[in-house]
Amino acid sequence: MPNPNQPERANPIQALTRTTREGWRVIKERGPGQVQFWFIALAIGIAAGTAALFFRMGIEALQAWIYGTEDILTLHSFAGTLPWYWLVLIPVCGGLTVGLILHWFTPTAKVEAVAEVIEGAALKDGRVDIKPGLAGALASFITLSTGGSSGREGPVVHIAAMLSSAVSNIIRADGITGRDLLGCAVAAAVSASFNAPIAGAIFALEVVLRHFAVHAFAPIVIASVAGTIINRLQFGGVTEFTLAGETMLKFYVELPAFLLLGLLCGLLAVVLMRSIFWADEVGTQLQEATGVPRYLRPAVAGLMLGVLAVFFPHIIGVGYETTSMALTGQLLLWQAVVYTVLKAVAVAITLGGRMGGGVFSPSLMLGAMAGLAFGLVATSVFPEVSGSVTLYALAGMGALAAAVLGAPISTTLIVFELTGDWQTGLAVMVAVSMSTALASRLVDRSFFLTQLERRNVRLAAGPQAYLLGMVRVATLLKPPVETGVATQAASWELIEQGVYIDGAKTLEEAMPIFDQGGAAFLPVVTLFEDRPPELLGVLYHVDALKAFNRALADTAAEEHS
Repeated sequence: MPNPNQPERANPIQALTRTTREGWRVIKERGPGQVQFWFIALAIGIAAGTAALFFRMGIEALQAWIYGTEDILTLHSFAGTLPWYWLVLIPVCGGLTVGLILHWFTPTAKVEAVAEVIEGAALKDGRVDIKPGLAGALASFITLSTGGSSGREGPVVHIAAMLSSAVSNIIRADGITGRDLLGCAVAAAVSASFNAPIAGAIFALEVVLRHFAVHAFAPIVIASVAGTIINRLQFGGVTEFTLAGETMLKFYVELPAFLLLGLLCGLLAVVLMRSIFWADEVGTQLQEATGVPRYLRPAVAGLMLGVLAVFFPHIIGVGYETTSMALTGQLLLWQAVVYTVLKAVAVAITLGGRMGGGVFSPSLMLGAMAGLAFGLVATSVFPEVSGSVTLYALAGMGALAAAVLGAPISTTLIVFELTGDWQTGLAVMVAVSMSTALASRLVDRSFFLTQLERRNVRLAAGPQAYLLGMVRVATLLKPPVETGVATQAASWELIEQGVYIDGAKTLEEAMPIFDQGGAAFLPVVTLFEDRPPELLGVLYHVDALKAFNRALADTAAEEHS
């Protein structure tokens, strides 16, 4: 007979179930601050790093097979020996394949990349759309394998974001946890793609999450290290680029030259970004004017690239061979200048033609060649106070890429990690600071944020600019009162004056109406085409301000936790 005074022994299975549920709840609700969450970060880091590695190796394998070369690192030199019609046919076929994929599987026939990941972090609780993302990743894979002049970091970041989004959806993560999972995946993907663990972690914080919250740092670093290990298991600990000779500053008096180089690279970065946007606009206008199907647009871009590659095969693909030549001083002045112009044209054609890919690797190539050209001139004019000409190429590479990405910290670090040269910090930092300071004033802070601004997604100005668009009017509705200010009669009187707000709108549309009219409330209606509007309720100005204040407070709490 059981003793009533003795506590009932817990069922081990029930105890384990309760413990598991409690641990799962803690991870979902307070994930980034818990040790358990780090294991998820590690798993995501391994998965994202593996995906980035396979993406890179797949591109290299397919590219080597299509172009018939055994050494993908010398693709540009080898392509110059191929028949001209082959150089034209490959990007045309690749563009047509890309066009059909995007036409069938995406609503906009555009490749989603880093800009959509940043939007997902800010507005979608760390999620991105998976189906169009898969189509975009495949399109970018084909683009980069068939001569498209873009980079692999854009699709790699988006692939990582899709992995983290799937995990966030499975565990039903809240916004903070979803964003940090996204940061972990992006850090691992960048680290695995470029063998750059420090820059991968900082890139996720600086570019994607756009804050440096302490709670996110540990899991993101863990994921970044995991991604780097994945890379080094395959490629070892070698750097992407090998520098030749000394790259040290000869005298500190040489630093003003790097200030000028930074300004030049900032201007070139703005030219590159605006050229891409201009090419996209012109392509859209020509497509609408001629009635060309949207799936043929990448093929036309491929044809243009192919013709250009017949004369200048250096524009094919990522461009690491030409970048290495610039960093080792193997290009003449006229070559550096001409290749810079043609590479910018090729990048604009590729992205304006909606073939897919990223802008980071092309900006590295452009910056290295522009820096080399500047260095050749500077060292010839002031030889007695000049160091190595390749130092200018290295600084230019970082300066132009930083201006395009709007990421001076992570770009400075990734330049050091790509080259293994940590002795050039002063020159690179000076050039990077000047280029980003100038370019950020001529565009909306970066290429990605400018892309979003062009779609009326206003993230560049900060949370105060976009949080209003996240609060829907329908969530703040209250019924009209019988006596007082917001009565039925007063509501209909405002509606007749044209002062009201659609219930499907957000506070972004409501606040200007409050500011213009000075009303204490707005009638909220449902609009119809064939009959008068229907009154749903009222939105008080004070409730709108409180909701906005709560959203700002939550954002500030996340960024400073």
